[in-house]
Amino acid sequence: MAKKHTVLVTGGAGFIGRWVVKALLDDTANRVAVVDDLSNGCMENITEFCNEPRFELFQKGKVENPKTMESLFKSLKPAHCLHLAAQIIVQQSIDDPMTTFRSDVEGTFRLLELCRAHNTAMLFMSTCMVYDMASASGSINEKHPVLPRSPYAGAKLAAEHMCVSYAHAYGLPVTVIRPFNTYGPHQKSSGEGGVVSIFLHRALRNQPLCIYGDGAQTRDLLYVEDCVDFILRASGNPVASGQIFNAGTRRDVSINTLAEMALKTVPESTSKVKHIAHIHPQSEITKLCCNAQKAGKLLGWKVSTPLEKGLDNTCAWIAQNLEQGRDTWS
Repeated sequence: MAKKHTVLVTGGAGFIGRWVVKALLDDTANRVAVVDDLSNGCMENITEFCNEPRFELFQKGKVENPKTMESLFKSLKPAHCLHLAAQIIVQQSIDDPMTTFRSDVEGTFRLLELCRAHNTAMLFMSTCMVYDMASASGSINEKHPVLPRSPYAGAKLAAEHMCVSYAHAYGLPVTVIRPFNTYGPHQKSSGEGGVVSIFLHRALRNQPLCIYGDGAQTRDLLYVEDCVDFILRASGNPVASGQIFNAGTRRDVSINTLAEMALKTVPESTSKVKHIAHIHPQSEITKLCCNAQKAGKLLGWKVSTPLEKGLDNTCAWIAQNLEQGRDTWS
């Protein structure tokens, strides 16, 4: 029997983390462990996996806590670490940059040191928020200028540089990924969630679809299962070590257009669009459109879920939860 590899997923109780854990367990060659401080994730995301024999453990804890993480690495001896944990709320990073620095920079550094000590391959999830905006007709590849507009983006960029330096200085298998705006089932519909789930949730409840600013800002919306396929193709892949990869659809839509699409997805909704003052205009990127040719060429990755299909899938999940009395807002 082939030896099973243990994969440690930080942030595994979060939205994307939940789907990563599911995909890993779908492959019988993997054993999976999760660490999450539950500041943004929730146990409901992974409860269904806890009785799976190859789900080794869930540990509540912070990645910047050395005792927690050293103990996990010693006991699990993971072959791979998928580092998805982060303080991801832009406004919170503006209000409290120290917490964001400790989680996203110090936490990543501590993980790199543990991976180096235990010869563990690491994948670091960064963000498209590190980029400057695309030109009016252009898309963003990995050589595009970076311009972090918030401490969240700045912390992610600093952690990226540490990851790449460990690949080159120590030969540690480390890959950095920059998924664009990921959405899908199991994403929160609160302000901590994504614009797709927020719009659909509000449309299903006949509430106004609130848009910050004029709504002309664009986003490249990546369905979560396509994002997970990208993560797994990049993780531990020899051609990916020391590299940075984008993942997105090369189709950006304005927030105004997205609101219209959400209302079409819920045709019975009586919701109206409402424009409101932006809470952090200085951190807004007005155009995000992804060029993922590098991931296609080196990883064989491509998008398989059109936005319209992804909206339908997400809407169906939110509607089912509302019907069963489970609100996706919290």
